Amino acid sequence: MLSTITIRGMLNIKHKQRIDTMMEVTFHNREPEIKEVMNILRMKPRLITFMYGPINSGKTELISHLTGELPDEYLPFYVNLRGRFITGYEDFLNVLFEIDEGGAIDNISEYAKSILQDLKIVSGIPIPVNLFEQIFERKDKSKDVFRYIERFFTEVSKKRIPVLIIDELQVIGDMKINGLLVYKLFNFFVRLTKELHLAHVLVVTSDSLFIEQVYSEAMLSGRCRYLLVDDFDYKTTMDFLDKYNFSDAEKKVAWDHCGGKPICLVELVNSEDRKKKINEMFNMSSGRIETELKVVNELGAEITVGNKICDVHYESLIGILREFVERDEITMGEVDEISKRYFVKENILFVDPLYKIIKPQSRLNLLAIRDVMENV
Repeated sequence: MLSTITIRGMLNIKHKQRIDTMMEVTFHNREPEIKEVMNILRMKPRLITFMYGPINSGKTELISHLTGELPDEYLPFYVNLRGRFITGYEDFLNVLFEIDEGGAIDNISEYAKSILQDLKIVSGIPIPVNLFEQIFERKDKSKDVFRYIERFFTEVSKKRIPVLIIDELQVIGDMKINGLLVYKLFNFFVRLTKELHLAHVLVVTSDSLFIEQVYSEAMLSGRCRYLLVDDFDYKTTMDFLDKYNFSDAEKKVAWDHCGGKPICLVELVNSEDRKKKINEMFNMSSGRIETELKVVNELGAEITVGNKICDVHYESLIGILREFVERDEITMGEVDEISKRYFVKENILFVDPLYKIIKPQSRLNLLAIRDVMENV
């Protein structure tokens, strides 16, 4: 009879063997986007750059690859808010800063000089622990935070070009510190770019309601640019699948069902039974949409628009989804605001405010919508 330790050991071996047999999926061609970002970085900082796109289109992967390939003249500071539990300003500061426990330093210029040569890619803005604690104790924390970053970047910019990257900024979209924190940040970003030309600022988000709100804000008119990071086009998808020896038949099935959604294609690459994996992903997508509609139909739903709580109407949701039976995308003028926001919040639809279109978050979602509509 095998002992528990022996069984556990055998399971660990099998798990390791499975991991070892999985293909490592490497970063794939994003040359147009990389070229555009590099063209931006070669210019004097003037505008905030918003990188946006559907969920799982590869934005964070693109940023990760880009920061690793930047010439030494650039110094990226990467702050990722994804998956962070941020309930207050203190939580945000803990993510924004990389606290240096090395000693008490009061002179920001000397501190920046002392660590500059060792910095590569930083997951936060370095700050001595004593200065961080002082900021925590102040009543108007935001003013001290911005003052420190400005002075730190001023010193850094004498030797290298700071690039501040904030991933999933919408996480703090509703947080208030004497007014909405996100607006204070935008004002500061405008100062770093348009006023001082001190640092490049890249804001990455998959929340299309957030980008729509930003796009419509008069305060950011003429102060920001937008870069769409979408799913792969057909040629890029075929080139990607060629790298992993997909047959012509497998490539057709992959494109027909997944389109150019990177995360979906990676799932197929690492699947032993690709047809089965596609069926699983399709069933999960259609099942989720069916469940969302069933909940609204039987229990009702609400969504907050501004300061108003609005009812979500089942009939309106169905009416919008029916538009995708014959079309891949629709215009923003064809949907009511409440239904649009509900579908975007549930990651079923994606809104592109620049091109004024609405489309499913993925090819898989489009097919799932059409399947669900056949039975409604």
